[in-house]
Amino acid sequence: MIAFSYAKAEDAAAAVRLAGADAGGAYLGGGTNLVDLMRETIARPTSLVDVTGLSAAIEAQDDGGLLIGAAAKNTAVAADRTVRERYPLLARAILAGASAQIRNMATVGGNLLQRTRCYYFYDDAARCNKRTPGAGCDAVDGFNRIHAILGASPACVATHPSDMCVALAALDATVHLEGPDGGRALPLTALHRLPGGTPHIETELRPGELITAISLPPLPFAARSTYRKVRDRASYAFALVSVAAALDLAGDGTVRDVRLALGGVAHKPWRAEKAEAALRGQPATEAAFRAAAEAELADATGLKDNGFKIELAKRVIVATLNELTGEAA
Repeated sequence: MIAFSYAKAEDAAAAVRLAGADAGGAYLGGGTNLVDLMRETIARPTSLVDVTGLSAAIEAQDDGGLLIGAAAKNTAVAADRTVRERYPLLARAILAGASAQIRNMATVGGNLLQRTRCYYFYDDAARCNKRTPGAGCDAVDGFNRIHAILGASPACVATHPSDMCVALAALDATVHLEGPDGGRALPLTALHRLPGGTPHIETELRPGELITAISLPPLPFAARSTYRKVRDRASYAFALVSVAAALDLAGDGTVRDVRLALGGVAHKPWRAEKAEAALRGQPATEAAFRAAAEAELADATGLKDNGFKIELAKRVIVATLNELTGEAA
């Protein structure tokens, strides 16, 4: 048994203070991923600071945006009326992830920090640079069906598992942080890192920093948005490829604005900026959607078992955008 201490924080300041007393500590939200990692002895925190007492409020903002406390349960976010009406892709992404029981436990803050489901990361007999820096990566030449096709490195080809984060990337969400040096904010798209040579460093969080909330900007056209997830089973499976999309069409049928993000393809939620740039000002046709998808995936690289993801991602982008234009997907 690996011993650790436990304390529950009543607010963010107390949590940061408690965490600051132990460099080997960790924050505990719903525990749906961290506790599993502790059972497998992959995570070995020497102390846990329970942050489930932080704000779980979901509050409309004066500017038309939305502020969601880090302790909000995934189920509560997916069921929130404002989320469902103004940001339906977020509700659909959450409902596409995990089981109802897990969504009832999991928190927004914890969802953002969940670890990869790479088989080799969880197998302590395998080489994994993410688990043991400098060990090597058995996934590169191993069974790599679920692994990355964009932004990977020779050190790591793992993918980010969160569905929620893909929707938040598309929505230009902001992550609010509290740390020993005070508060700050990061774009969600800047929170997670690509692996490079240091895949064990997964985020831009500073030591002791705590996620306290996320905010969504007012984005009226996000009311026309959706999330499509392709996976090996109908439920409780991580994405092979997923697409979060919001589409704003002008009266003449051209694309006035668009938001696109991909899941299951990279070490982080992948904002599809090349596809977005290719679409703006173009007619909302399947040919334009396909050209945008080709632009986004032009630099994709397949491994031994996951080359199919490149064409799959293109088709899911096209189908998702077709759905938003009301055409048959």
